Amino acid sequence: MTQDNRNFFLAIALSILVIVGWQYFFAQPQFEKTRQTQAELAKPATAPGSPDAIPAPSPTAPPQGGVTPSAPALGAQLTRAEALAASPRVKLDSKSLFGSIALKGARIDDVSLKAYRETTDPNSPIITLLSPSGGPSPFYAELGFVGGGKALPRFDTLWTADGDLLSEAKPLTLTYDNQQGLVFHRTIAVDDRYMFTVTDTVENQTGEPVTLNAYALVSRHGKPQTSGYSVLHEGMVGVIGDSGVQELTYDGIEKETRAQKSLSGVGGWLGFTDKYWAAVIVPDQKEPFEGRFSANGTVAKSYQTDALVPAQTVAPGASATVMTRVFAGAKESQTLDTYKDDLGIKKFDLLIDWGWFYFITKPMFALLDFIYHLSFIRNFGVAILIATVLVKAVFFPLANRSYLSMAKMKALQPQMVAIRERYADDKVKQQQETMELYKREKINPVAGCLPMLIQIPVFFALYKVLFITIEMRQAPFFGWIKDLSQPDPTNVFNLFGLLPYDPTTLPLIGHFLAIGIWPLIMGVSMFVQMKMNPEPPDPVQRQMFTWMPVIFTFMLGTFPSGLVIYWTWNNTLSVLQQTFIMRKAGVKVELWDNLAGMFRKKVVT
Repeated sequence: MTQDNRNFFLAIALSILVIVGWQYFFAQPQFEKTRQTQAELAKPATAPGSPDAIPAPSPTAPPQGGVTPSAPALGAQLTRAEALAASPRVKLDSKSLFGSIALKGARIDDVSLKAYRETTDPNSPIITLLSPSGGPSPFYAELGFVGGGKALPRFDTLWTADGDLLSEAKPLTLTYDNQQGLVFHRTIAVDDRYMFTVTDTVENQTGEPVTLNAYALVSRHGKPQTSGYSVLHEGMVGVIGDSGVQELTYDGIEKETRAQKSLSGVGGWLGFTDKYWAAVIVPDQKEPFEGRFSANGTVAKSYQTDALVPAQTVAPGASATVMTRVFAGAKESQTLDTYKDDLGIKKFDLLIDWGWFYFITKPMFALLDFIYHLSFIRNFGVAILIATVLVKAVFFPLANRSYLSMAKMKALQPQMVAIRERYADDKVKQQQETMELYKREKINPVAGCLPMLIQIPVFFALYKVLFITIEMRQAPFFGWIKDLSQPDPTNVFNLFGLLPYDPTTLPLIGHFLAIGIWPLIMGVSMFVQMKMNPEPPDPVQRQMFTWMPVIFTFMLGTFPSGLVIYWTWNNTLSVLQQTFIMRKAGVKVELWDNLAGMFRKKVVT
């Protein structure tokens, strides 16, 4: 066996090892997670008196989100319906939200999103975001006061309401009299999207001043299920003053001192973000506040983000008011931008994890969204195709120079063959003479890679957009592609559904077998594109380039189908563009000769 052959087989073996390792140690666990339901892990709330009971807070700190008095004994758990029934409630029914407000504790703890369902089936359940304490996966917002030395409203305080419905047209006012001279009024308003505005007023009817700190918190009991991809942040998130975006995972907060992280500043927000949904508190943007991220418990974990505003002293006979907003809904880009601009919420658009390449990712989404909303489009898959054409047009001058350079290299093939034959036993001399030839003819040998390199930022931006934006969730294309954010559901290994089994469930190699129709088309388009180019003189490189489309087919098999469609379309446009340029330059397009040459070599072997 020659050294070149040994190198070739070694390279193939290493490539297969990398692919299998990546599939087994990274992609397979993620694939299994995406196969599960999107429901959060159902864990019981921490019961009073249990080993994981939350310690009592200091008088001037926000309380830890606790359980309601109706919480079950340790080890037991109510259903969600039973937990909701444990408190009198006022119905929430707006254009975008449905649920209820608890009168016991005045918590916002029952919110579902009307416009979103769990699956593409129009009859599947709508997405439930917030849930009450005592039931499965408690997740809620709580507001109140600490300090003052008086009986203040708690999580078990029963408020009275002035109505039986909260909607965008009908705010709700709750009242609580502590019978010690303090009367609390809470007005809750909701807009037509996902923002609650909570205005708390304290009347001091005592004969002495009272000093109080207002707080707001979002509490989450139990570690929720996350997708686990590094390209996406899920967990605690916030902007506090000038600190920039703070992102803490559920495991990451445990590494902080005492499992807490505190920051202070003027303006901002903090809360929890999932892939497509979020619940955050937004203090008054003109006032300073202290924001805190924390975790509690050992077995039954609870996580909390809270904000504490500076103390206010309420004189006898006077009143004080504090306003806080609570966002509970879908992370729609345009909605968040509107809140940022109209309500002056600092960096609220960064509730979506646009990533380090924000300056590429968000414009890419804006372009796709603009094309999608054209009256004759209304299909994100078509928008991807059109955006790809526009990007190719922008980079056409650079690609033109690149393809011309490749055409020149094609014309020099006879001279390069002559150099290899002349210095067959001296590889170093071969490379030196080849580089001298490139220099004399003013050819950049890596110019042919530029068309692929310049699409990498676009590829990354589109991957990010498809993965993180809710607008792409359940967005259909044509035919069998019902969700551009999910992999192609077909599979070549069960003959595209003709055989009654799912090959992806096989242990160890199952994820490796997730190859659908679009990944196959992508592989063919990439193979054709590579055969348009002059073959590398080195036989090992030549074989690697031949196998690269196969490797990419397997790697992209589990990627969002929208990304695979983009890659296929981009390859097709590149082949057409390169054919046009090479013919214009008077260079023969030898695609068919290269393809035929592969089979001739096979016959000789």
